[in-house]
Amino acid sequence: MREDSTPRRRLAWAAGVVVALGAIAAVWMAIPPRLDEAKTPGFSGTAEAGLVAKGRYVAQLGDCVACHTAPGGPEMAGGRALETPFGTIYSTNITPDPQQGIGGWSYAAFDRAMRQGVAADGHRLYPAMPYPSYAKMSDDDMAALWAYLRQGVPAVAQANKPLGMHFPFNQRWGLAYWDAVFADKTPFVPNPQKDAIWNRGAYLVQGLGHCGACHTPRGIGFQELAMSDMGSKGALFLSGAQVEHWNAVELRDLWTVPDTVEMLKTGQNRFATASGSMTDVILHSTQHVSDPDLVAIATYLKSLPSATPKAALPAPVAASAAASATETPVAAYTSRGGLGYMQFCTDCHRPDGGGVKGVFPALAGNPTVAAKDPATLVHITLTGWKTASTGAHPRVYTMPAFARLSDAEIAEILSYVRASWGQGAGAVDAAAVADARKSLDPKIDKTPFETPRLAQLLDAPNAAQLVRGMRLNAETHILLPKNVGNDLNCTSCHLNAGTVADGSPYVGVSAFFPSYAPRAGKVITMEDRINGCFRRSMNGKPLPPDSDDMKAMVAYFDWMKGNTKKEDKVPGRGVGKVDPKIVPNVANGEKVYGAQCAVCHGANGEGLKDAAGRTVYPPLWGDRSFNIGAGMARTYTAAAFVKRNMPIGFHEKFPLGQGGLSDQDAVDVAEYFTHQDRPDFPDKVKDWPKDPKPKDARY
Repeated sequence: MREDSTPRRRLAWAAGVVVALGAIAAVWMAIPPRLDEAKTPGFSGTAEAGLVAKGRYVAQLGDCVACHTAPGGPEMAGGRALETPFGTIYSTNITPDPQQGIGGWSYAAFDRAMRQGVAADGHRLYPAMPYPSYAKMSDDDMAALWAYLRQGVPAVAQANKPLGMHFPFNQRWGLAYWDAVFADKTPFVPNPQKDAIWNRGAYLVQGLGHCGACHTPRGIGFQELAMSDMGSKGALFLSGAQVEHWNAVELRDLWTVPDTVEMLKTGQNRFATASGSMTDVILHSTQHVSDPDLVAIATYLKSLPSATPKAALPAPVAASAAASATETPVAAYTSRGGLGYMQFCTDCHRPDGGGVKGVFPALAGNPTVAAKDPATLVHITLTGWKTASTGAHPRVYTMPAFARLSDAEIAEILSYVRASWGQGAGAVDAAAVADARKSLDPKIDKTPFETPRLAQLLDAPNAAQLVRGMRLNAETHILLPKNVGNDLNCTSCHLNAGTVADGSPYVGVSAFFPSYAPRAGKVITMEDRINGCFRRSMNGKPLPPDSDDMKAMVAYFDWMKGNTKKEDKVPGRGVGKVDPKIVPNVANGEKVYGAQCAVCHGANGEGLKDAAGRTVYPPLWGDRSFNIGAGMARTYTAAAFVKRNMPIGFHEKFPLGQGGLSDQDAVDVAEYFTHQDRPDFPDKVKDWPKDPKPKDARY
């Protein structure tokens, strides 16, 4: 669906003004004759409540609030900035205030503004207001919208902001030329060869929904090349376009009707999650649209033939077939882009590109991934992303901005993504990323923790061994089933392959071994420490110290050491601290768990599995979770980890958007889940032989 930025979603027309003003002559300065400003019959008194309610629905169909409400401002009072290359336009006050809004307008003046782009006082509107699309509105819908704006919206005496366009683009008389040449004000005419559902969908898409404003390519005057599917250029309607480094995907024959309905209603479906301004469209508009109208819209879009060959959409995968349906591409472990993806992307999008249903979007089958133009992928990677908040999915999830990565790294990762799940989509060039970076100027997270890049594993002489070590950390319970007795991987705690600050990173860790371990009461080696995790956290059996797999894991840790020396301090090492004086509130912890943790770890701590029964996110209690010997079974250790790393996707900070709970909430939820039933630890009698055990130890 559309993936532009709402305040700028109709910028393309601005360049058309450049063309127009360059060629315009004084003959075009004349404003069209004023319409009769007399009050229209039927609006001399109070409109019926039913008409006002219908008007509210029409306003939602037209997404009026998205542009006419400034962030944090009064509804429909204007003031939202629409940035253009030629200055700033501010949306206007359309509340019924008689001085600042449209309270002094007649219905005739309102109708003219909506259909012709001419305000009550005669000045022309910039086509940022999509009057060419609204010209297709029926008289009944226009009358209902007028009734709602006059009687269903509170009057707000907020002055309109002055036009911020630079000369000569602030000269509105030039817009007469643009209108005369480019504005298609043809009313909607039903197609007699189609049924009522199709025609309703066509009316909504072409008119009130103004979907073509972003999804239709533009011409020399940056006008929409087609306003409907009819005529010589009808095949261009909704065929996709780029708007300010966003790729508004082709909507023609994109998905099945149920898939499109689900996207418009919830902001996500099995192929994609809305991004850019489409999140605002869904928030303010389509989630409120009736199911029959959503079906009509989807039916119309499905009927439009596409000139772009599309691979067959995969059917929903049954559990019995899921295991072989999605597998990790081989290139994940043999290419720089694949290793970059495994480091920075798999915690959310998963190694097989399947995403997490209802949480993080799948990449396999995603039209944004497969689009010919990778602009949206580049844009989202550089600037981040948020899901739409809907009734079905009220919680907002974020993807942090990855602008800290170099242009080459981003290009490598996105090229891998497109090669793996893009249905033949081409590679992404580093120069294109650099160009987008200059235009977007994303904020750079300068947190002082330099993350090692897994892509550099391929440069080492023992690359195969290092990659094996990395995989043993990421796929521990799969690759070492005889040594892992539950559903944990090393990276269940050591996020992003052990490269996240305050997530117990592996960075520099092997430089500190051999070292004294208070729990063992003796000096232990790196191998001892690894086997301690197998026993203590994974409820399993030690790995033979001289085995190839142990050597691979140690080699991976040694590579992570870099130039770290034993006396150095590694920023972000460990999981940080939480004040142990904080008294936990278990009742609040249960509430926090339900609100923040259950979506990934299960309402009953059972974890999350995919359709094939494979673990996506690990259980937090029960037989398949870590046992009572794990550090995460201790309240304040778990709280420190949770505070900095859970939940992921909570905000837009690199690299996982993790953390966000208060110290109290972190302690409360840690107390709640750490003290649930979990496997015992037979070796506990050997713990802390010389040192006092922590006060929050489970035994």
